[in-house]
Amino acid sequence: MTTIISGTNRPHSNTLRLASYYQRQLMQKGVTAHILSLADISTDFITASMYKIRSEAFVPFQERINATEKFIFIIPEYNGSFPGILKTFVDACKFPDSFFNKKAALVGLSSGKYGNIRGVDHFSGVCHYVRLHVLPLRIHIPHIFSEFDVDGNLFKEDTVRFTDEQIEEFIRF
Repeated sequence: MTTIISGTNRPHSNTLRLASYYQRQLMQKGVTAHILSLADISTDFITASMYKIRSEAFVPFQERINATEKFIFIIPEYNGSFPGILKTFVDACKFPDSFFNKKAALVGLSSGKYGNIRGVDHFSGVCHYVRLHVLPLRIHIPHIFSEFDVDGNLFKEDTVRFTDEQIEEFIRF
């Protein structure tokens, strides 16, 4: 199973729009992918006890992670890195069962001009620690507010070409 993780808990985010775009592109290529939006997670999972006892509300998320073989992380830039909620989510997942020897692609986005290069690099370190195999082709999409058309599709030629290339490599990965 493939899961696309929308790496923020901000409702109606461009991160979720980009996750939906990736899902549609994968479906066009015959790959079923599910979106896991961190905006759907109850805040009660963030407790000191999360490391020992997961809340009942977190169980379906953990089950999805366990069943997933390949991930696509859509990672917005927050303060020069990735959102704390994404790290907290990874921390809440059972270790090492959740991610050990699975595969991941990383996609950064930002409203600025660098497309979350640093945040994707930082998150790569987390991925390596939990032993996720990361696709070498990482995408960085800057100026995300100008990337979508009215239907929620990417339309800039370079961005479409690079994301298509990453999706093709991810399928083969």
